[in-house]
Amino acid sequence: MHLIQELDRESGKKRLPTVNVGDTVKVHYLIREGEKERVQLFIGTVLRIQGRGINKNITVRRIVQGEGVERIFPLHNPRVQDIEVSRRGVIRRSRLYYLRDRVGKKTRVKERLGEKVRRERELEKAMRAQAEAEAAAPTQEETVEAS
Repeated sequence: MHLIQELDRESGKKRLPTVNVGDTVKVHYLIREGEKERVQLFIGTVLRIQGRGINKNITVRRIVQGEGVERIFPLHNPRVQDIEVSRRGVIRRSRLYYLRDRVGKKTRVKERLGEKVRRERELEKAMRAQAEAEAAAPTQEETVEAS
């Protein structure tokens, strides 16, 4: 049992964004076209969160040309580059399957506003800035080579 948990911890991502059901998210997904790779955005509402640990998935739904499109993203997948939460939703359910039957403005989820959200946004910005600073900082090997 401990071996499985240790393998999950090693192979999974170190930091995951705090995503909840009802949030509107931008998923940066790496797709391959022939020999080229590019990042494609999938913007939609989180319908459900399933699994835990390395098996954690989110189901995201959006409307494209009048048709509903749902996609399941494994959070620890290396092809999922980043997940940005653009809006926090106010919901009282763990699954939003009722949105499948709705069309147009009825598919909107009320946005959560207030001090708590502001703090969450500031925290996420600080974490992003820290990650970017760590990525931009030269490693020990680079400083040794420069000397």
